[in-house]
Amino acid sequence: MASAASACEALTMSHGGLVVEVTDGDTVVLEDGRKIRMIGTQAPKLPLGREDFETWPLAPESQRALADLVLNKPIRLGFGGERIDRHERVLAHVFVEAEGGEIWAQLFMVASGLARVYSFPDNRNCLSPLLAAEAQARVERLGIWANPYYSVRAADRPDELLLRAGHYELVEGRVLLADRGSSRVFLNFGRFWKEDFTAVIEAPALRLFEGDGVDPLALEGALVRIRGWVDDRDGPRIEITHPEQIEVLATR
Repeated sequence: MASAASACEALTMSHGGLVVEVTDGDTVVLEDGRKIRMIGTQAPKLPLGREDFETWPLAPESQRALADLVLNKPIRLGFGGERIDRHERVLAHVFVEAEGGEIWAQLFMVASGLARVYSFPDNRNCLSPLLAAEAQARVERLGIWANPYYSVRAADRPDELLLRAGHYELVEGRVLLADRGSSRVFLNFGRFWKEDFTAVIEAPALRLFEGDGVDPLALEGALVRIRGWVDDRDGPRIEITHPEQIEVLATR
């Protein structure tokens, strides 16, 4: 697994401390009381005291794997965007000392098939190696990728996607029409926009696309993979808040 030096040059490295608790597959607690949310990944979720919350498949396995990696070991933290979230958790990449060098915890979990790539518009660094590791784990059907709960969904099956409203999903399909409204862009995956799957790019996200030199209208006809939270507004929909939520698989 990649060391801090080679994983992502954009990170600002900082001393972390000793890990004394592993809450789940993407959250750890340090001896000084800081709770570290491992930015860039989403592990299967545990209830953690929430009533009527069902444990996601492989959540205990993900927690154990991270504990085996980092518990009672010193870590360093790498920052590549916002550092604190609204829950007062520290948002960082985690590097744990090991024989032969450091192990990048996020990459380890994704490559093991025990976490997915999960990014934010204010924390976009170091995603490329994570996406590559996720793709390889998916090909090899490691961990979550052998479980139907985490299957990549088909964009041309809107009825099935509606059943996943409120869930974080990966959706693949061909963009039938890319259309700009007054302040947003719609990526339509079917002919009936009030029923079929749609990805919506609002104005703040469009500014990020423009800053990256990416025109989302050029995605018309492309085969893409979209990742994000599914909601139900005129059919199943995912809001795109930053470019990394869209992976182009083929242009035509």
